[in-house]
Amino acid sequence: MKKLVKLLVSSLLVAAMAIGVCACAGSGKGGNGGGNKLIKVGIINNDPNESGYRTANDKDMKATFTEANGYEASFYYSLKNEEQIAAAQKFIQDDVDYLLISAAGTSGWDGVLEQAKKAGIKVILFDRTIDASEDLYEASIVSDMAKEGEQAVSWLASQNLPEYKIVHIQGVMGSSAQIGRSGALDTKVAAESNWSIVTQQTAEWSEETAQQIVQAVIDSGESFNVIYAENDNMAKGAVAALDKANISHGVGKDVIIIGFDCNSWALQELVDGNWNYDGQCNPFQASYIDDIIKNGAKQKVVIMEEKGFDATTITADDVTKYGI
Repeated sequence: MKKLVKLLVSSLLVAAMAIGVCACAGSGKGGNGGGNKLIKVGIINNDPNESGYRTANDKDMKATFTEANGYEASFYYSLKNEEQIAAAQKFIQDDVDYLLISAAGTSGWDGVLEQAKKAGIKVILFDRTIDASEDLYEASIVSDMAKEGEQAVSWLASQNLPEYKIVHIQGVMGSSAQIGRSGALDTKVAAESNWSIVTQQTAEWSEETAQQIVQAVIDSGESFNVIYAENDNMAKGAVAALDKANISHGVGKDVIIIGFDCNSWALQELVDGNWNYDGQCNPFQASYIDDIIKNGAKQKVVIMEEKGFDATTITADDVTKYGI
């Protein structure tokens, strides 16, 4: 009889423990419910091959949003806004917990973000801003692209050239990076009589297209003394065209070279005196997003800390510390 009672008690304890485990493993949208359920995230980004910056950004996201860190992550890449929006709609249908978006363009996002909100899916913007009501997203972890442009243009003005004849190579039109970096230069050119744009064209972040743009200016015979390229890859393409035409560039040379992103190889070009200025764009945003998902957003907008580098003051330590 005693053995039977012990057997019954043991069976009841096992059953109770099983019920407790099931209760602890409960789920809920936007979190793991205190159990082992993975947080499901849909990550929409620009093409990782777009630039060194984007490669570093994508690598950072993939290193953070792993199963070991509590996530089930799906990635989608495109440089086209409409394709990104369609991907967001698909992620909503897949019932993700979070949408993480680095938007190709600033406009057109309201509708899909409203869909996400109705579905109880939280949206976090990274890298780039969009034109949408703040109540449609949880937080925004971004670079201040306008400030990046202002810092670069302020540095250029400090060079006190008698005349500024600028070849302006733009990124993907309508992206926040292009808008911010172009806006600062456009404002300065409009305000100063000795500043002019020789040509202003988009290379859509492409090194090859940037080289073609500068080659066309060289072939036209138009003189210029500044290349303002909105990322390092395009600056590299522009310099290739100058080298082909035996036009000197860099510190104390014929053409000032300005780039953005601070790739390690680009900062080395500054150290070597071949370029003049590079504006930092910090790609490492994943840890900020991870903290917001797990601990809640403490502020709506997080601006990444960034700086600009001058070839006459940059050090080898700067390349190691800030290069991507």
